[in-house]
Amino acid sequence: MEHTLLCVLLLLNTHIYSGHSEDDDALPVASVSVSPQGLLYSGETVTLQCVIPDYTDWRYLWFRDNQHLPSQTSNSITFPIIQTGQYRCGGMRRDRPQRSQPSGYVTISVTALPKATLTVDPNPVFPGETVTLTCSVGSDSIWNYQWYKDRNDNVLSQSVRHTITGDTLTISRAAESDQGLYWCQGEIQSRSISIISDPVTITLNALPVASVSVSPQGLLYSGETVSLQCVIPGYTYWTYYWYKNNQHLPDETSKVIDITIHTTQTGLVGQYRCQGTRTDQPQRSQPSDDFPISVTALPKVTLTVEPNPVFPGETVTLTCSVGSDSRWNYQWYKDRNDNVVSQSGYSNIGVSHIRRADVSDQGQYWCEGNRASRPTSSPPSNAITLTVKDYQPKTTLTSDKEDVFTGDSVTLSCTVESSGWKFYWYRHRPDSTPVTTTSVYSYTLSWVSVSDGGQYWCRAGRGDPVYYTLYSDPVQINITERPVAVLTLQPNWTQIFIRETVTMRCDIQGGGDSDWNYRWYKNSQLVIPFNTKPEYRISPVYRSNSGSYTCVGVKGNKFSKTSEAVNLSVSDQPQPVLSISPQWLNPGASVSLSCEVHRTSTDWRFSWYRTVPYRAGLPSLSDKSYSLQPLSDNGTSEDSYTLIPAGPTPTGGYVCRAGRGDPVYDTLYSEPQFLWSGDLQPSVSLRVNQCMTLCYIL
Repeated sequence: MEHTLLCVLLLLNTHIYSGHSEDDDALPVASVSVSPQGLLYSGETVTLQCVIPDYTDWRYLWFRDNQHLPSQTSNSITFPIIQTGQYRCGGMRRDRPQRSQPSGYVTISVTALPKATLTVDPNPVFPGETVTLTCSVGSDSIWNYQWYKDRNDNVLSQSVRHTITGDTLTISRAAESDQGLYWCQGEIQSRSISIISDPVTITLNALPVASVSVSPQGLLYSGETVSLQCVIPGYTYWTYYWYKNNQHLPDETSKVIDITIHTTQTGLVGQYRCQGTRTDQPQRSQPSDDFPISVTALPKVTLTVEPNPVFPGETVTLTCSVGSDSRWNYQWYKDRNDNVVSQSGYSNIGVSHIRRADVSDQGQYWCEGNRASRPTSSPPSNAITLTVKDYQPKTTLTSDKEDVFTGDSVTLSCTVESSGWKFYWYRHRPDSTPVTTTSVYSYTLSWVSVSDGGQYWCRAGRGDPVYYTLYSDPVQINITERPVAVLTLQPNWTQIFIRETVTMRCDIQGGGDSDWNYRWYKNSQLVIPFNTKPEYRISPVYRSNSGSYTCVGVKGNKFSKTSEAVNLSVSDQPQPVLSISPQWLNPGASVSLSCEVHRTSTDWRFSWYRTVPYRAGLPSLSDKSYSLQPLSDNGTSEDSYTLIPAGPTPTGGYVCRAGRGDPVYDTLYSEPQFLWSGDLQPSVSLRVNQCMTLCYIL
């Protein structure tokens, strides 16, 4: 068998080298397929398959560089690629056809692994730009790619900003987080082949920052033109974009823009910022910060004209002031813009004078300021019309009182048209030395005496030198001694009791008897502000009416002196004390009854009573325990009463009471006192002594 196979091999090999005959055309033709396809790299394993169509049961023969490979008899052989060579195959079988035509040559060549090259464009990169990373292997297109950043385990994948297409990684809107070390890896996954590029560092450079500068510096004023410049350091060839209050200004594309501020505009004009773009890197700048353009109103100019109106011959002062700390040059205009009537050097306040004013000086005046530094001019002041009168003014003198009492005050008022005057006051003669000078139009004489009376004049003056008005007409001031109020109590009792009637009378001494009204005070507090009658009646009085009373006379705006105080003391209703002397009466003797009211009270009239059993129609006590029988019809003005018995001995109880005033005010009844007859029987006497309240001797 081995001998037969050897013969076939020799035959087949002969055919391979010598070509084939016409009979060979009917034999099936072997072919060799290679896996993997394409370039083969060192270290790979390759599989060759011998394909003979239409027949089966083949035994395969393999040759390398025409050398038989006896160990390879399968339809496929697999071996590591170590060296290059030419491979072909053929087949043998027992049945017909017993052999195949040999395959053509397949060259197995070994290619060195290519080098992966990573390129980054652009690098360095600026924020917001797009970066393209390309991994180039330089061979066929069967490679797949992976991308790494900073670490071997940090594989970049598709994301919003990372786009992977074939051998390209695109990073859009580059940010600081994109900085770092990158490399790529090419691989043929089915053949376990991979190559890694050298790492490349991506650097993110900061965008240049735009800034806005302004000219002129410092405060900006209404009516000025301001220039804004967009400064972007480090690069050139920019296209500029300007924004105001976050709104793009499409017409402004220059590096410098001019803004004209309206003359009436003040405060914040707007927030300006700029930004640049260009073709090269960096393609844009960071926007500048917002730059506020704030406008300061031009300093206010104030013109004052003193005095105004003015009288012929007076001096007029025109004062122009610009509301700032700087020194200005001032100009004054009259009626027209081209009519400069005065100007001053540089000073904080400009002053101009019109001396010996005349009617021709009348007109409209205004002023303005100028200086070398910004703002170079002020707005004009408001116009003021100067009025020049054609006469010398006269004062008018009035007095708030003409007839006054000593101790009063008198206010003189001197009025004159316009303002800014000082006032001069004269007494007795207008051409005398002024008694005083005031800066206000009134002069008050306080606590006047009789010697302050007489005629008064006034006049006014102003300016330097002083310009005087005419004298006023005189005013006569009459001063008399102040009348005195005298308060009397009627009746003039030192002791007053509740429910009595009291009348106080206020008499004005030295002030005439008519046209007076009266004010009444208690303990210095006004109790009756106005009373046309001089009397103040209190009926009835109570303890609450006690106090110190005074009165004042009032006539128009004049007052008398306050009266001396009268003290009113109100006590409870008094009860008199009755005494009988002697209490034991001998036959034929007289008895003296004495009734005493409060020792400080006066003007009483006394009534005398004898107690009798209760009888209707007679005075009696509230409990009607007994009645009182008067001893006389009219009573007595004396506080004693003599009882001369004309008949039987008047033994019994006696009571007294006092009354005064109109209407009559009565005291309480006295406690009863008893008169004892000297001839009373002892039993009767004992009986009387045993009485606890009253005993009646019938």
